[in-house]
Amino acid sequence: MIEREITPRLAKLFGQYPFVTVTGPRQSGKTTLCRATFPDLKYVNLELPDQREFAQSDPHTFLSRLGEGAILDEIQRVPDLLSYLQVLADEKGRNSLFVLTGSEHFMLSKAISQSLAGRTGLLHLLPFSLAELRRMSASNAIDEILYSGFYPRVHDQKIEPRQAYTDYFETYVTRDVRQLSEIRNLSSFQRFVRLCAGRVGQLTDLSALGADAGISHTTARHWLEILEASYLIFRLPPFHANLRKRLVKSPKLYFYDVGLASYLIGIERASQIETHPLRGALFENMVVAEALKHRFNLGRNANLSFFRDSRGLECDLLFETARGIGAIEIKSGATVASDFFDALNAVEKLIPKVSMKAVVFGGGERQSRSAGEVVPFVDLRDVLERFEAGEG
Repeated sequence: MIEREITPRLAKLFGQYPFVTVTGPRQSGKTTLCRATFPDLKYVNLELPDQREFAQSDPHTFLSRLGEGAILDEIQRVPDLLSYLQVLADEKGRNSLFVLTGSEHFMLSKAISQSLAGRTGLLHLLPFSLAELRRMSASNAIDEILYSGFYPRVHDQKIEPRQAYTDYFETYVTRDVRQLSEIRNLSSFQRFVRLCAGRVGQLTDLSALGADAGISHTTARHWLEILEASYLIFRLPPFHANLRKRLVKSPKLYFYDVGLASYLIGIERASQIETHPLRGALFENMVVAEALKHRFNLGRNANLSFFRDSRGLECDLLFETARGIGAIEIKSGATVASDFFDALNAVEKLIPKVSMKAVVFGGGERQSRSAGEVVPFVDLRDVLERFEAGEG
């Protein structure tokens, strides 16, 4: 087992709050992280029917048996317990009591804001980052990474990715969906999810997506919200500023894990990706998700966006920090072209806060140019850290 990048932040927050809540996709490693970081805390899995029933029927006795604290896994299964935890924390009047984990975002966030506001640190744990994946001695080949994705179990247990994602989709996705919302036609929903995977990196067009799936615009919106709540997809917002330009208003659609997206579009082996028409979109998905992991692992808000105006000028990723905005162009090809920085230079003129520029590409050679750096995807973390430090 490797130490996750988020571990120092988790340990620090636990000393500063009565609770720390770790949310994220199922199988992203939340339980392993929390038990490894706090080996002396008792552990209770609220997915287990007997533990869940105990917590629901007799919360006072349930909590009294946990002593001075515990790890409560999948707390969204017993949301009413949060009110009792609030009272307990106020009575004890100290920090470092309970670590809570959850795999569902919206309802859990609402419950926490109502019961534990100001009493819990909140962290989001996503699947492995590129740096964590490399520590697992995984392949650095782009197509292999796009195929296998970043879920820890795939790499820990050496599971064939197609099998792993088949099981993941058929069990966790289906179950979480049924818990979150009544989906009458599950096969239609599954088709909708696959259509979303075919649109990674594209503007979210609910009308077109609904029409292709055979559902209404309203249903498409609702189903996208369910996918977000289940930590399957996220929408990257467009950059907004008082510019004398007409900017697009629709967000872009991405999956938290590119391996799941590859599975959903029908990829059955890594060799298919090399010539697949969505290879560039999958590569872009991987890079954007990596930037999101970097921010979350530091315990910070995403602060990510993209730029596109009505004339087609576009920057794939804007990375906003306290020291300015980093602009990133994403290219899956292995050859550096002379026009790689054209769009970045144009966007820099429009957004004064852009102070750092980089092109992340699929090659292996790092290059420093007058307009910015050209960086292999495996060195993306270094670029993001330099952006955080304000180094161009």
